Amino acid sequence: MASRRDGMTVPLFGPLDQQAARMAELVDLGYTDVWSSESNSHDAFTPLVLASQWAPSLRLGTAIVPAYTRGPALVAQSAATLSSLAPGRFLLGVGSSSDVIVERWNSIPFEAPYQRVRDLVRFLKPALAGEKVSGDFETFSVQGFRLGMAPPEPPPILVAALRSQMLALAGKEADGAIINWLSAEDTARVSEIVHAQGPGKEVVARIFVCPNPDRETVIAQGRRAVAGYLNVPVYRAFHEWLGRGELLAEHWERWAAGDRAGSLEAIPEQVVDDLLVHGAPEECRKHIDRYFDNGVTTSSLMVMPLGGIDPWEAVRSLAPRPAGDG
Repeated sequence: MASRRDGMTVPLFGPLDQQAARMAELVDLGYTDVWSSESNSHDAFTPLVLASQWAPSLRLGTAIVPAYTRGPALVAQSAATLSSLAPGRFLLGVGSSSDVIVERWNSIPFEAPYQRVRDLVRFLKPALAGEKVSGDFETFSVQGFRLGMAPPEPPPILVAALRSQMLALAGKEADGAIINWLSAEDTARVSEIVHAQGPGKEVVARIFVCPNPDRETVIAQGRRAVAGYLNVPVYRAFHEWLGRGELLAEHWERWAAGDRAGSLEAIPEQVVDDLLVHGAPEECRKHIDRYFDNGVTTSSLMVMPLGGIDPWEAVRSLAPRPAGDG
């Protein structure tokens, strides 16, 4: 299994054009990776393009590029461009995303997500190797596409995965998985499926962290953050699969009835404790270690400034190499 890598979600905090110094500081703090996301803010590629020049030692990854919102050829072009900017330092993470992002925001039918991701992976592997691709896949057709400039080193491809079928795909046909919104203990079950497909698979965990010891505030504000995901159908199904159906039944019932305030109160503190790493920085570090103990190979921390904490100081306090360690 690959050695541990400590990553941070980007962009960081503040205007994107003012983050060069902070990207460089990530390296000084001991972070090895930066991982982008894509929902309703920055796109997945631009922050990594900037990071490739601002901090040339960082490894770069998308977590994730939705499989529907760009055509297959455009995904290949974007990945090839970034691979050429950062040879050997880029990983392409793709996934189904969610019906909210794909269907509600981009007016694209969210149909056959497993098949769409599988087909994209099967297209990207030869395309990024510089081969000409022609074929009728189950969810799209590509005829006669070849990259005008193939990357010198095709990037590893990772699949965002929640449940068994997609996790097995990530381990069998891709180079590993990207996992999200789950507890350190859940990680053992999830990563086992990926690692069972073969040696050397990467498991990247997006971990939501708030190094704030004010438990009451973090629980109250954290419930809102958790609810934002738990009511997306794919994440509801995921947490039912993980065994949280009974714990969250009242929350989902009240949410469906339009009782937003009551639904938030119905989220047990245990669920927030499971899904959101919080407490004093040293407590958070130990909690993050448990993800690695349970099969994660790379973290992508997402700092949540609940309770008004300074997000950049939080990044520093969680660093693998705290300031002053030399």
